[in-house]
This record gives sequence, C-alpha cells and structure tokens, in this order.
Amino acid sequence: MKQALELIHETDRRTIREQVEISEIPAPPFGEEERGTRLMRGFSEAGLEVVERDPEGNVLGLHPGRKDRAPVVLSAHLDTVFPEGTDTRVQRQKDRWVGPGITDDSRGLAALLATARAFSSARLTPRHPILFVATVGEEGPGNLRGVKHLFGPHGGAKECRSFISLDGAGLHGIVVRGVGSVRLRIRVRGPGGHSWIDWGGANPLHALAALVNEILTLPIPKTPRTTLTVARWRGGHSINAIPEDGWVELDLRSEDRAALTRLEDGVLRAVESTARQFESMDGEPSLSWELEEIGRRPSGGTDPDTPLVQAALEASRLSGVEAHLSSSSTDANVPMALGIPAITMGAGGEGGRAHTLKEWYRNVRGPEGVARALLTALAVAGP
Repeated sequence: MKQALELIHETDRRTIREQVEISEIPAPPFGEEERGTRLMRGFSEAGLEVVERDPEGNVLGLHPGRKDRAPVVLSAHLDTVFPEGTDTRVQRQKDRWVGPGITDDSRGLAALLATARAFSSARLTPRHPILFVATVGEEGPGNLRGVKHLFGPHGGAKECRSFISLDGAGLHGIVVRGVGSVRLRIRVRGPGGHSWIDWGGANPLHALAALVNEILTLPIPKTPRTTLTVARWRGGHSINAIPEDGWVELDLRSEDRAALTRLEDGVLRAVESTARQFESMDGEPSLSWELEEIGRRPSGGTDPDTPLVQAALEASRLSGVEAHLSSSSTDANVPMALGIPAITMGAGGEGGRAHTLKEWYRNVRGPEGVARALLTALAVAGP
C-alpha cells in the first residue's frame, strides 16, 4: 500500500499531462470513439488484462483478483456535453488548466489510469478483481447508454459486487442517492396559416402555452426533492404566420422513483386534457399531438451503512477531509436502481464552470483524490 500511494504522488505530473491530453481529444455525444482508443492504450500501458471495447463502446480492462469472484467496478465517463466542432484545446492560466471538459470528466479518466498503474506497479492482489471501465453516453442525450449496457444481460458488470464512478474534481462529496429523470418532448402540429386572414384557426403554440400553464399547477413535493423544468420551446417560421408546428421539452427529476412516476402521470394527464380542450367545434381534432421520450434515468440509492460508503468515508478521512453524502444524476444511477452498492465521487483537485467553454481545473490535492479511489476500491475488493 505504501508503494502504491507513493507512486500516485510521484507520477502526479504524468497524471496531469494525461488529463490535458484526454481533454483535447473531442468526445461529443455519440462520438467517443477516438477518446476510447486513447483509454484502451492507457489501460494496456497500465498493465491491465483483457483490455477491450464492448459493443456499446465502453472500454474495459481487468486487474485480476486472487479468486474468480464478482468484480468491483471503477469507472469514469468518456463523453462530454460539447458538440462536434468545439475547440477542445486546453490553456494554462497561472495555476489553472482551462478548456471544455478538462474536469468533467477528463479528471476522472486520468485518475482511472493513475489508479490502474498503482494497482499494477505495486502488485496489489485483491480477493475480488477490479474492472476498470471508461463508459460512453453519461451526459445528456447519451441517456446512460454505456452503463445501461454494462449492467445489461450482455454487459461485463452484470455480476458486479460494487460500483465506483469517478466524475469530476473534488474530495468532499460522495453521491449515494441517484436522482432519476424523465425527459419528454411534446410536439403539436396544425394547419397553419396567415396571422390575419386565418386568425382564429388552431395554433400549436397556443395549445402548448395552455399545456405548460396546466403542467405548472401540478403538485411538486419538496420531500423527496422533485423538480419539473420547462427546458426548451420552439415553433413557427415567421412573425406573420400561424405556426404549423411547435414543441416543448420537459425535464422531470426526483430522488424517489414513486414521486417521479406520479409527476410523469400528471404530465400525461395534462397532455390529454389540453388536447381535448383544443378539439374543433365539430368534434374533430384540429391539432395532432405527439409525445416522445428523449431520456430516462432511474432513481436509486445506496445505504450509508454499506461497506462501500463506509470505505469511501474512511478513505476520505485518510485523505484529510470529512466527506458529506449527496445526491446527483450520474452513471451510478443504474447500479443503484438494481440494488447494487454504488457511489460517485470526485477525483481530487478543484474545478469549476463545468459544461462551459471556460471549464477549469486546479491541481490542489489532486493525488489525494486518486489515492482515495484506490483505497476505496481495495477496501471493498478485499486486500
């Protein structure tokens, strides 16, 4: 253990170089292949075995255990929120590195490689193998597709013992509650027309406005924390025309599965009642309605008394911090929903302005984040 922890500190400059290198490889939604290839090379150089890319695009590498037992998964995600064509160059500004994705989740990926090297170089042999995974599709439109495949019938972690996700920077937070979400697009189409000549005809945006007004009257519980956001709205092509088409996108979230289901049911009832309200006088629909699910993340949680959470808290103390337990929406949602002990935590250092072009990282206690990941994984894998 002493050798592994010393190695993490001694190779910290290499970890930072890799973090910058990874961040400059574009990884837009559904475009993670090049970055995944870099992680495959890193896993092989770190001494992991059976390095491969699964059918969904996740990159896997195994640090073997003493016996053939269910693995502990240590992961970070490959994708970013930034679209294809984004300038991903990283700039050094005094004590900061600035660039889109430099923290979320290039920091997690670099820490994943550093942890793998420490396990291999120090020849740590846990009872349970450690499965290192770089996942695809964690952000927005990815809809957790990588980790869903990982825990699906043909995934490499369906028999997982525990799951640890390294996501972003920091040492103080440990995510033990997965915020579930449902994302819906409601589209309305109509005949359209001239804003003067055809005024009085069915207007998709009027219908959507009425729908949003009804949705905003739905009861939203404060406990468990639940939210409903009207996120995007679009329609029409001219200021002097009745739109032929319009749509609105909704983001529903909750820490509780039942509360999220009730809220979704309320939205569906609002759509049905608004559609009836805008039927024509002769009873024939003058507008057509479509409801599309564009994202779904399950809710879940890990009991704070589980060995995994207790190990993470103790590893945090050994790193010099008293961590707090929190909730978020991450790759850990999926194993949490399946009843598998799972957490998400930062990989050390400090970061800010995530999901913007001015995202930054500062390497304050960066090695401690890598050490915390190693200690937590080894504790639940069994030394």
